Amino acid sequence: MRTSRRTLLAFIGASLVAGPVIASQTAGAAPVAAEAGGLDDPAKKEIAMQIVCSAENSSLDWKEHYRYCEDIGDGRGYTAGIIGFCSGTGDMLDLVELYTERKPDNVLAKYLPALREVDGTDSHDGLDPTYQGDWEEAAQDPEFQRAQNDERDRVYFNPAVAQGKADGLGVLGQFAYYDAIVMHGDGGDSTSFRSIRGRALGEAKPPSQGGDETDYLNAFLDARVWAMKQEEAHSDTSRVDTAQRVFLQNGNLNLDTPLEWKVYGDPYRIG
Repeated sequence: MRTSRRTLLAFIGASLVAGPVIASQTAGAAPVAAEAGGLDDPAKKEIAMQIVCSAENSSLDWKEHYRYCEDIGDGRGYTAGIIGFCSGTGDMLDLVELYTERKPDNVLAKYLPALREVDGTDSHDGLDPTYQGDWEEAAQDPEFQRAQNDERDRVYFNPAVAQGKADGLGVLGQFAYYDAIVMHGDGGDSTSFRSIRGRALGEAKPPSQGGDETDYLNAFLDARVWAMKQEEAHSDTSRVDTAQRVFLQNGNLNLDTPLEWKVYGDPYRIG
């Protein structure tokens, strides 16, 4: 998870599928994946959450991680919840603000001033020593679980799926976008999702521009691996090499089960 992964969070949902690349799609472009379903189909979304959880938490039981909260030493402060909300990158603050809007007397509301102060840093000032325990308590509240789901969708899942469909990609391609946004965010730096997609577009056309889907996804995954290798914390690229690339090589553009893959050498199976 890069420091910039939460850059321009409020801007992502409104702007990601807009812009010159989408606007220049040809009239004869292939139909987008929305007509045949997508990653937002509930069954496919569940698969997506399990695959991401295998990489983020070495587990398929993603719902167990509403209560997850620790500092993993990556310079982003506390990392927590189902998608790795970080105290140093803004999205944890957004989440707790949303939760507090919906339930003002929640156990995390008292940390809002501290979360605003530590945003952009790895500091625990004003959070220790009780924040982790209070996060775990809050995670038992269905309202906090719903807030985590909603922020995951607003910031990461929905923009990724929308962009994937706009590019004419099927379920696997939409998932590749989602996993990339989860890790890299959509800021303006060279390793953000926006830049990864830009590199891929420089090598191959997406289906929406008349290109071959497999060729484009190979280009996207190549660009993703390059971005991951720019940071030591992400130098293990198995979530691409022995997971997404395997699905692509098998021609499984719809992420149909059964699915078998490895992350960090550990095997996983769905179906």
